[in-house]
Amino acid sequence: MKNKNFEKVKEWLLDYEFNVTFEDESQSILIIEKESNGIKNMILIISDSILIMEQFLFEIKNPTESIYRTLLQKNRDIVHGAFVLDGSGKRVIFRDTLPTDNMAQNEVMASINSLGILVGEFNTEMINMSK
Repeated sequence: MKNKNFEKVKEWLLDYEFNVTFEDESQSILIIEKESNGIKNMILIISDSILIMEQFLFEIKNPTESIYRTLLQKNRDIVHGAFVLDGSGKRVIFRDTLPTDNMAQNEVMASINSLGILVGEFNTEMINMSK
């Protein structure tokens, strides 16, 4: 069965001049980039019910309680999405999810643009955390 959301999301991304660097419709995966927006190797998984967006941001070299507290506090400022950690507790990922039942192009773009804003506002802190 063809995933109608996959083609819809791909078309929206192309409308906004994102580069699709990888696609696998059978697995419902797109990888996109638009470096001018701070997007590099963002993974989108598009199912019939949910769109998951994830982008690796950085690895915490010297984890401390203070770093984790800062990340949690910054989550409050992020309009769409959040910082999450992978299983190692050191790899920081931006993640957002949207239901696909009535998903609109502006919602998808707002989520992706939220990452660009986050990277712009929090870049110095992320670099320091990765040292």
